[in-house]
Amino acid sequence: MNENQTIQSSSLINEDLAPIPQEKRKWGTWNYAALWISMSLCIPTYMLASSLIGGGMNWWQAILTIFLGNTIVLIPMILNGHAGAKYGIPFPVFARASFGTKGANIPAMLRAIVACGWFGIQTWIGGAAIYNIVRAWNPGMPEIDSHSLFPQAIPMVCFLAFWLLNMFIVYLGVESIRKLLVFKAIFLPVAALALLFWAISAANGLGPILEQPSKLQGSSFWRSEE
Repeated sequence: MNENQTIQSSSLINEDLAPIPQEKRKWGTWNYAALWISMSLCIPTYMLASSLIGGGMNWWQAILTIFLGNTIVLIPMILNGHAGAKYGIPFPVFARASFGTKGANIPAMLRAIVACGWFGIQTWIGGAAIYNIVRAWNPGMPEIDSHSLFPQAIPMVCFLAFWLLNMFIVYLGVESIRKLLVFKAIFLPVAALALLFWAISAANGLGPILEQPSKLQGSSFWRSEE
């Protein structure tokens, strides 16, 4: 048995763990930039900003908090992603350098659990968006009851519809995601500006939000960051 056959028969490697061949590495600087843009200009970010203001911050404190949070996580994300971008290896393989071949299963599993939670939240937001679009055409539909222990039928259908849409993109593969990100990087800034101008027009101006004082001062502000 030659060395290549030994590697291929090893339990430490499979098609998902093997480095991506050089000819299939099509992600460039623009693609990674498009990924960052799409991760920043999204509904969850808007929801986070509004929740911070609702919690007592003024507008610049909310923006500063989000900026600092993204900057703090940016550094380890770049360090973690460098090996994958340069060598085409996935995170579980990269983790073997510090955790060993068996120990790497722990951070890989922890990352998978976090990803499930993140995906669930994102899918719920997407399903809620679909429901509210349908509700805009049919005002008689009730609002989503966020306090109910059991899911409502129509919001659950919208949730599953958005989940299926995500699964379809995943089925098409990473290349389809790369192309979608290029479209999103152009569309999302335009959509964000359009949404801003619509909101200003619908509210007949900016209102008092820019002059609204913070309800959090000194130590109370920093405790709210925890």
